[in-house]
Amino acid sequence: MISRRGVLKGLLGLLLAGLFVSAYGFFIEPVLRLRVRRWRISPARWTGGPLRIAILADLHMGEPFVTLERLERIVTRTNALGADLIVILGDLEAGHRFVTKKVPMEATAAVLRRLAAPLGVHAILGNHDWWHDRAAQARGGGPNRIAGILRAAGIPVLQNDAVKLGEGSATGAFWLAGLEDQLAIGIGDNVFRGLDDLPGTLGKLTDDAPAILLAHEPDIFPRVPERIALTLSGHTHGGQVRLFGWSPIVPSDYGNRFAYGHVREEGRDLVVSGGIGCSILPVRLGVVPEITVVEIGA
Repeated sequence: MISRRGVLKGLLGLLLAGLFVSAYGFFIEPVLRLRVRRWRISPARWTGGPLRIAILADLHMGEPFVTLERLERIVTRTNALGADLIVILGDLEAGHRFVTKKVPMEATAAVLRRLAAPLGVHAILGNHDWWHDRAAQARGGGPNRIAGILRAAGIPVLQNDAVKLGEGSATGAFWLAGLEDQLAIGIGDNVFRGLDDLPGTLGKLTDDAPAILLAHEPDIFPRVPERIALTLSGHTHGGQVRLFGWSPIVPSDYGNRFAYGHVREEGRDLVVSGGIGCSILPVRLGVVPEITVVEIGA
């Protein structure tokens, strides 16, 4: 028979474990930890040479969680990875109520402009980049404030557009296409209208060189044709809480199907980054903030 003292010790142990998990989830993993998560894939449609892509997704800048000092360390570490191409997958501003001090987007862009890679640094916008732009919300569309700030800092922003990269390099020529956000404009209570134009974006690909698609939300993936060798997304933060490969809450109509990592369906490839920051609540558990590296054909 278990004694009263044994029961009390068990309850105390559970309480302490709960306090530790809470402290870790709120103050250690989202604030102090950072990892590099690598994915090595061989897309069926990739015909070029080896390509290394470094991905920064969902920075959600805001003190005390993602400060400018922390971003500077992230940029330094990203540059040290030796990527051929660096992409920023949107959601630069924090989207929760626990920010003690906002980080100006101009200051964020000034740090991001230090990113450097042989094939350049390219960005797309996320839903928070649109939701926090009240003027754009009132207009129901662009121009977008954060896109303008990034461009002023010398960082191209792909908005339903594509650019050809790699001509004359070991990688060979390929297309980098950027889709506009799928939840950009609020039109009602938790109802949003996207500004994404997948057919129009694909129409910018004028030859059969392999193509990579940047799309903030991974929910577009079932509609992405085989023409695209690889789709790169963020937005989900891996669910922010992920245990044994499963997340209880994922901001996606597909739940855990596109929550995190490398997904291959019907010969098509998607990589969803766990990102850096947080949304709704500043908590991460089992989804360490990450710089994501995708190595193609390596």
